[in-house]
Amino acid sequence: MNERDKRTKGSTDDRRTVKVSKYLSKHLRHQPERIGLTLDAGGWVEIEALLAAVAAHGFPLSRQELDHVVADNDKRRFAVEGTRIRASQGHSVDVDLGLPPATPPPYLYHGTVARHLDAIRTEGLRPMNRHAVHLSPDRETATRVGARRGRPVVLPVDAAAMHRDGHVFQVSANGVWLTPAVPPHYLRFS
Repeated sequence: MNERDKRTKGSTDDRRTVKVSKYLSKHLRHQPERIGLTLDAGGWVEIEALLAAVAAHGFPLSRQELDHVVADNDKRRFAVEGTRIRASQGHSVDVDLGLPPATPPPYLYHGTVARHLDAIRTEGLRPMNRHAVHLSPDRETATRVGARRGRPVVLPVDAAAMHRDGHVFQVSANGVWLTPAVPPHYLRFS
């Protein structure tokens, strides 16, 4: 295989990996019933049930390809435990991830875009259709998150002050910090 063919194959593989990741996110976070899945209370589903469901709905996926997507996903969106899989966070369906409370670092970061800043200044950060607000441990990650919707704006969150004031934080398996809401006075606008 020449270099051009390798690049083309790599590009095709990357696109397929992204497509599979998005498909799994949709069904393990938001619409499991759409493909006939039922998540348990913790958001888990048997891998064999998932593979059968996606194949039955016209999206065939091998166990090898699933393992590749889980291992190589840059955001580590999925967790595998034995014969089960779940999304690490970001659910809009009712699940309890069973994450213990955690002490956050002094500052966490939220990536957004300028068009949301007026509402954020007034209301703070709300989970919207998810169970929790997602916060990043560093500016770089928050910048990437914000960039998905346009030119990113990164807001520092005074997590130490929130924690002292009794706000609860959890951290998912992939390092995303979760909290029910961030009132505006804990946000640092530049």
